[in-house]
Amino acid sequence: MEKRPYRALFLSTFQLSAFTFGGGYVIVPLMRKKFVEQLHWLEEQEMLDLTAIAQSAPGPIAVNASILVGYHAAGVPGALLTMLGTVTPPLIIISIISLFYAAFRDNYFVNLAMIGMQAGVAAIICDVVISMALNIWKQHRLLPLLVLAGAFAAAQFFDVNMVLIILACGCIGAADTCRRGRQLRKEGKA
Repeated sequence: MEKRPYRALFLSTFQLSAFTFGGGYVIVPLMRKKFVEQLHWLEEQEMLDLTAIAQSAPGPIAVNASILVGYHAAGVPGALLTMLGTVTPPLIIISIISLFYAAFRDNYFVNLAMIGMQAGVAAIICDVVISMALNIWKQHRLLPLLVLAGAFAAAQFFDVNMVLIILACGCIGAADTCRRGRQLRKEGKA
């Protein structure tokens, strides 16, 4: 990129954040569509890597992912702009809602809309998991899929603490990355 896309970064993340319901797992596929498919600022693998980092870092995934995308596209100023673009819409919306909380809380139609949004959010989260799994499958990598299945089973069926699951997955991922790095150096590709 010759020109630093400050305005486009801010407006893109502002728009995504303003019209996305359901949190970070919903905004990530929309960020992928915007920054990988439309603007071509990231490659598919880069977006997967940034998403993995955003998930493992403390804080909201949407903010983490936007910071990483902004930094990748335009350095520290880009990271600051994308962070601002991501947090401003929810801040405005929550401020307005807080003024009318009692009316929203008891409104039948608002409750119906929220129930409908839950179904949409669930569908988008399933889409993210399936898209990422298919991308990993295309790379002929079995370990990440086994880790995914193991983490799901540990959380869902064995009630393992989420912190332990994250630490175990991080250790497995780090060990696999080191192993692959040594293998590439051995083959002379790194």
